[in-house]
Amino acid sequence: MSSPTVLRRRLGGELGKLRSSRDMSAKDVAAALGWSASKLSRIESGLVSLQERDAAKLLAHYGITSPEEVKQFLKLTRQSRQQGWWHAYGDALPDRFRAYVGFETDATKIVTFQCEAVPGLLQTEGYARHIIRAMTPTESTESVELKLALRMERQHILDRTSPPQIWAIIGEAAIRRPVGSELVMAEQLNHIATMAEERPNITVQVLPFSAGAHTSMGSSFSIFAFSDIPSSVVYCETISSKTYIEQQSEIARHEDVFHRLMASSAQPEKSISWLRQVAEEYGK
Repeated sequence: MSSPTVLRRRLGGELGKLRSSRDMSAKDVAAALGWSASKLSRIESGLVSLQERDAAKLLAHYGITSPEEVKQFLKLTRQSRQQGWWHAYGDALPDRFRAYVGFETDATKIVTFQCEAVPGLLQTEGYARHIIRAMTPTESTESVELKLALRMERQHILDRTSPPQIWAIIGEAAIRRPVGSELVMAEQLNHIATMAEERPNITVQVLPFSAGAHTSMGSSFSIFAFSDIPSSVVYCETISSKTYIEQQSEIARHEDVFHRLMASSAQPEKSISWLRQVAEEYGK
């Protein structure tokens, strides 16, 4: 079964289709039910869970009266409210990032551009610990270790019988900036190279400084694709915000940006050799 995050998105998409098929605006539906427009928007985008009573109100408003159809919608609503495996990590996982882990858990393909750091799915424990500590300097050692355990747990998706396809473009800054000791960096870069060499589902490219200005200056992002949901999701993150993008025009724009980054980056085989070379430099 899909994760609650993806089930919420599927449910929200179906409810959005019902509203559109009846030529109703989100603003009018929200007003009729005494909700804010933002509440309905978050429901349709799958960013919040939906109570069964609210699902029933929406179905009634859209004129859905078939007992079997109502039953199926309410069943999906209940399933979408179940807790994912990541719930056990509590406060180590901010609310807005729960959706990210859910998308990551169910994605069949993930493409990501990271200009400043190694992608989380490819981080070693030593590297990840230093990254987490640097980004949360005021948190306790216990909190840092819990966040680290969550990051390592997320990587288990790579060990599945049918793991997701991963295509990662990493900025040269991420392999040149020391994180932790030189030994930590050598281990990290060798780990990326080994993953790309030994796992056919993982492709890595390095975007060199020599590429100059590029199509995603100062911005990192990930795109998640799914087997059972036709639309992808784009995730963008800054220090103060985490944004999920589902508009088709914006998804297409990010896909175009990623393809341009691919063309500007070193080819996979050259990238692996480059990672090994820099790792050797750190190891001296």
